Amino acid sequence: MRITIVGCGSIGSRLAKAADDMEEVKRIYLVDIRKDLADNVAASLRKAIVVDSVEDELYHCDLVIEASSQAAAKEVAPKVVARGVDIMIMSVGSLVDDDYRNTLFQSAKEHEAKIFIPTGALCGVDGLRSASCDEIDSVELITTKGPKSLAGVQYLVDKGIEVDKIKEKTVIYLGPAREAVKIFPKNINVAATVSLLGLGFDRTKVTIVLDPAATSNSHELRFEGKFGKAVAHTFNVPEADNPKTSHLAALAAISALKRICRNEWIGV
Repeated sequence: MRITIVGCGSIGSRLAKAADDMEEVKRIYLVDIRKDLADNVAASLRKAIVVDSVEDELYHCDLVIEASSQAAAKEVAPKVVARGVDIMIMSVGSLVDDDYRNTLFQSAKEHEAKIFIPTGALCGVDGLRSASCDEIDSVELITTKGPKSLAGVQYLVDKGIEVDKIKEKTVIYLGPAREAVKIFPKNINVAATVSLLGLGFDRTKVTIVLDPAATSNSHELRFEGKFGKAVAHTFNVPEADNPKTSHLAALAAISALKRICRNEWIGV
């Protein structure tokens, strides 16, 4: 298998290293707007080369993995599926726009391309996926993060909220997932995954809590329906070089790539 990784940040670089060790992966193409980042990653791997754009190697590529940003995902995904190439999307919040998402999914269907969305930094989505085959009454995601994970969020800056000065647990967002993934584009992609699996972006309730004492990124998923009730609470260790990202998110991408490469679908 030949793969292209878009984005050589925390998740992209870790994923590239893991792919380099997979015998099923024969070539890794790296793309980043910062070519120096891509060059540094490629220099440490055996199978990787840097290319200028995703389109450069699409005819030779079996899978594109977006690990960059919502904006990059929206730009890249339509080009990839239109060529009949599979794509893994990490910035799931890019799918919040209904018209864009529906057009992308339809194009993938017409061109026989698959769209893969890993579970990310959240446990329990397997149960939600199963429960959604019948009636679901409610889905709620409660996310708790520390100041470093939420530093620089424009929404908070505009509201005059200085995350370093908050001394106790504080709810900084309460509302639908649709708004959450828009105003916290690097912090709450899991809300998009939950929305796609369950009740949609408008009926999925999201609460984001800033806890100055938090040492992990916490996600609590609650859902009810005909199946019964479920609660899944995940306490994530943040990535050392990017506290906005949980280590489990990178591991979820690696796990998904292994399943795709090996065509093994245990627990699907």
